[in-house]
Amino acid sequence: MKITNKTILKKNIRSLPIIILYFIVLTGFDLSFFFYDTNFSFNFVYLIIFFFVLKNPDTLGYALIFLAGIINDVVQNFPIGISSINYLLLCAIAVFVRSRITTISLFYDMILFFIAILTVSSLNYTIHVMVFGVPIKYGTLISNLIPTCLMYPILSKMMSAKIFLPIRSEDD
Repeated sequence: MKITNKTILKKNIRSLPIIILYFIVLTGFDLSFFFYDTNFSFNFVYLIIFFFVLKNPDTLGYALIFLAGIINDVVQNFPIGISSINYLLLCAIAVFVRSRITTISLFYDMILFFIAILTVSSLNYTIHVMVFGVPIKYGTLISNLIPTCLMYPILSKMMSAKIFLPIRSEDD
């Protein structure tokens, strides 16, 4: 059984999305900035989950995504299970989109990603309002959705062109 550097590199690259997802979840990394007294932030976890479930479904398993949601709840001090529901709903939307789309287009992916994160974020805010009595702020919802949606094409081009998706085509 000969192990080459190429197979080791392929296995490391295949596990890289999982490592990135757990790094972001464990550190609570959320890039945010202020622009005209409004806080804009990117939700990288949504980007990673949607992209890899849509483009390369063998990379992230649903159990790993569920566990990432539980870890995110602990780190962010949310009630246990809220993030897991959000992440799995995002996975379900990505799987539905993958099964229905016949033409692959970055524009369609971005529009569907916006609809998916709008649905997931609305569910998240609805649960927080109805169950926990947290006041909803629509400005916060929109200021998180738009930058995340605008980051999707950039990260999609970066992840699909260089590293992650060419490895999938060279199947073992």
